[in-house]
Amino acid sequence: MFIWLASYPKSGNTLIRSLLSAYFFSKNGNFNFELLKNIKQFPIKELFLKYGVDIKNEKEVIRNYIPIQKFINIKNSIQFLKTHSYLFNIENNPFTKLEYTLGVIYIVRDPRNVVLSSSNHSSQSHEKSAEDLIKGRELRDKDKEDITVYPGTWAGNFNSWKSFKTVNKYMLIKYEDLIREKDKIFYEILRFIHNLKNVEFVLDKKKFNNVLENTNFDQMQKLESENGFVESMNDKKTGNKVKFFNLGEKTSWKNSLKTSIKNQIENEFKKEMKELGYL
Repeated sequence: MFIWLASYPKSGNTLIRSLLSAYFFSKNGNFNFELLKNIKQFPIKELFLKYGVDIKNEKEVIRNYIPIQKFINIKNSIQFLKTHSYLFNIENNPFTKLEYTLGVIYIVRDPRNVVLSSSNHSSQSHEKSAEDLIKGRELRDKDKEDITVYPGTWAGNFNSWKSFKTVNKYMLIKYEDLIREKDKIFYEILRFIHNLKNVEFVLDKKKFNNVLENTNFDQMQKLESENGFVESMNDKKTGNKVKFFNLGEKTSWKNSLKTSIKNQIENEFKKEMKELGYL
């Protein structure tokens, strides 16, 4: 069954995947980017091509979300799957089914800081990034003929995954809490996963501490500098790689965001931001 690691883009999904991959897929808690391959993205081109889906036909791709999840859903096995998609139902084609889902870990981030991170990652203006959050966006690398991912709006993405709360399969992680109390939040994540699996939670303390040490921001920057990072994008003007781990954990919209953009985001997402304590 699947444990979904869901989020709007640029909200901390990579950090969660780094923590989990180092804890569950390494011997001693040391981290490297290769470990992230143990946590697949959904949807992803290679998976649909493997099962003969015409990835250029978006309707066919969406129709095959459930059949492909059925194929890869291994009995008595748990898989982490990353997604930036909202939990949609397009023409009676759902994104996933409850029977395939063991649980959901949803990562949310202050949308004002999402704008900053998205602008850096995609080499676009704050205005354009704010528009994406408010009006919705699609993710697709046309040069790689990737499958389209549908994050929707920031609020729509957040609200859609809350449906799993009613069946006690949902954990909400605020990026800001994770940065401030990484040891506490990561411990709670591990306990949540073991509860989903209905097994006793016995923490490997040495491994746990190694994971925390090896996934700090400075270490991630060092790894990217030495080895590059496949998820970084090219600058639209220069063609050079934009550093993925660039802005840092303490970056704040208060220092960088225009008042007009701040007000626009706060007005649009007032309800959700109050719910999350961002306002």
